[in-house]
Amino acid sequence: MIRVPTPGQSESSHVQTPLRTTVDIADYQAIRDETELLAAPLTPEDQQIQSMPDVSPTKWHRAHITWFFETFLLLPHLPGYTTPDEQFGYLYNSYYEAVGDRHPRHERGLVSRPTADEVTDYRAHVDRAMQRLIDDVVPGRPDLEELVRLGLHHEQQHQELLLMDIKHVFSTNPLRPAYQPRTTAGDADPGPTGWVAFDGGLIDIGHHGGGFHFDNEAPRHKTWLESFELADRAVTCGDWLEFMADSGYHDARWWLSEGWATITREGWEAPMYWETTATGWHVHTLHGMQPVDPDEPVCHVSYYEADAYARWAGARLPTEAEWEHAAATVDATGNLGDTGAFHPLPAEAANGSLRQMFGDVWEWTSSSYSPYPGFRAAEGAVGEYNGKFMVNQYVLRGGCCATPAGHVRPTYRNFFPTHSRWMFSGLRLARDAS
Repeated sequence: MIRVPTPGQSESSHVQTPLRTTVDIADYQAIRDETELLAAPLTPEDQQIQSMPDVSPTKWHRAHITWFFETFLLLPHLPGYTTPDEQFGYLYNSYYEAVGDRHPRHERGLVSRPTADEVTDYRAHVDRAMQRLIDDVVPGRPDLEELVRLGLHHEQQHQELLLMDIKHVFSTNPLRPAYQPRTTAGDADPGPTGWVAFDGGLIDIGHHGGGFHFDNEAPRHKTWLESFELADRAVTCGDWLEFMADSGYHDARWWLSEGWATITREGWEAPMYWETTATGWHVHTLHGMQPVDPDEPVCHVSYYEADAYARWAGARLPTEAEWEHAAATVDATGNLGDTGAFHPLPAEAANGSLRQMFGDVWEWTSSSYSPYPGFRAAEGAVGEYNGKFMVNQYVLRGGCCATPAGHVRPTYRNFFPTHSRWMFSGLRLARDAS
């Protein structure tokens, strides 16, 4: 077991040099083009389907993030800009009450018009206008520059959602089509779980102010940690199979009351997308059905399942402060969206330090999603981006195999309800210091 001491009060090793980068049209267009590359393998019919209320059609994702730039940047700030269709504001608003009425979320899949090609035309119309805005209006306007940057990170969030959602869509098709062939596979043996120890003390968490961050990552503030230990890798499918073999889904001792009620009502016997066959467990992936690989991180488990597994294993889930404090000691790199794997991969061989902190699977923490001390939502409609969801959700950290590279950092706070498991969600164990 490796021990990592708590840094001193200055935390100089955790603080990056503040950066001011000018928004460039090439950077803007590169992110916009990436969305289209992710949608390219999908037919217009694929892009239309909404397989459950939490899933949005691919076509809607492509239009919504275009609407975001139009609504918050072009219409108020680019003289002479006109929308190609006034009804797009109703169709593609997601949850911004201050902007106006919107089409019900659970009915997005019923809207066959505009077509996927018309959404492509809408994106091109907005991109041409955004080039004028970035060239002629944004320079000298830090407020608009920050809005453009927010829009680009918002688009990267929807790139991940696009992959999560089409995976669910294809899982409901009896043919189980593949989004793409599998081209990347890990062959490392992650070995048994190791533990890395961290000294307790008064630490700082939250974003330090350098580079982009969402408002829910701030302000930076102090919190107290008791000494703790963090598993050096994510929980694997092999670990999970042991839990299942020990009647993990049938032993109420390990479950929160709501969790037990949920798995009983829903009939859960395994992680989402797992199916038992004559040749063993298989899992639906973006590459079609695959045998469950015991060395891969377990994925598509809810908070309830993660918490139950941790109790069964004689451990617990880390708090988000523990996770962030530990993650600040490693680079924010891993099996993220840039690898093209779009599936969790086995951890590299143990090396005495933390592995897989970034990428592969979002890791559940035991922390409810709530505001940091001193948090203030932004003025106007963009203030609805994160703050109003700070109830009945839990925090996940670290990004996943579908998260765009450069979009994740130690302070990034993702959040989902406790029953959700269609996202790329897994876990890492923690325990109190020996």
